[in-house]
Amino acid sequence: MKRLFAALLFTLLSPLTWAMDAADQQRLTEIQTRWAHIQYNLPEEQRSKAFEQLASQTTALTTQRPQAAEAWIWSGIVTSSWAGAQGGLGALSKVKAAKADLETALALDPKALQGSAYTSLAALYDRVPGWPIGFGDADKADALLKQALQLNPTGIDSLYFWGDHLYRQKRYAEARDALQKALLAAPRPGRETADAGRRKEITDLLAQVNQKLN
Repeated sequence: MKRLFAALLFTLLSPLTWAMDAADQQRLTEIQTRWAHIQYNLPEEQRSKAFEQLASQTTALTTQRPQAAEAWIWSGIVTSSWAGAQGGLGALSKVKAAKADLETALALDPKALQGSAYTSLAALYDRVPGWPIGFGDADKADALLKQALQLNPTGIDSLYFWGDHLYRQKRYAEARDALQKALLAAPRPGRETADAGRRKEITDLLAQVNQKLN
């Protein structure tokens, strides 16, 4: 279960909507920076508690800015990452909460953060067990990822999760192409930790893809 959620969801902040002021933007920047540190720098055994603490910040932000899709996106990202760090069937309630947050974001503004709610929700559909345990659905993941790529065709996250999805579907040649494109994604200023972590995930998955193709 931990591996299934470990990669969840990381995107570059796009210009914020009218519901967010400069102070809110700073809060979101702090949340995403903290998320990257927890996800990629902390030992596994420390992540669950750290994500729990970070989730309290995202919950406060969605409470104060309920019309801001960006806040709901990051609430979904943090909650799903917390679920991944916790692992086990007990994490499913958090995954369902993350799904609800991301669906709220899509209802408010599907283009927020370059469509990252599509990417994050797709990752959940790809990784959560299917019925009757969970809501996993590869077809839904496929449709959501295609929508994400329409909004952000060269993004490191949209391409990585598309490549991961293709790998899961045993479409290895297509997966390799997507992952190679992901490695060419432009660096994100201020997001060095996240970019480095994501690129390692891409490289590791690409190695698995190449093994399948050889």
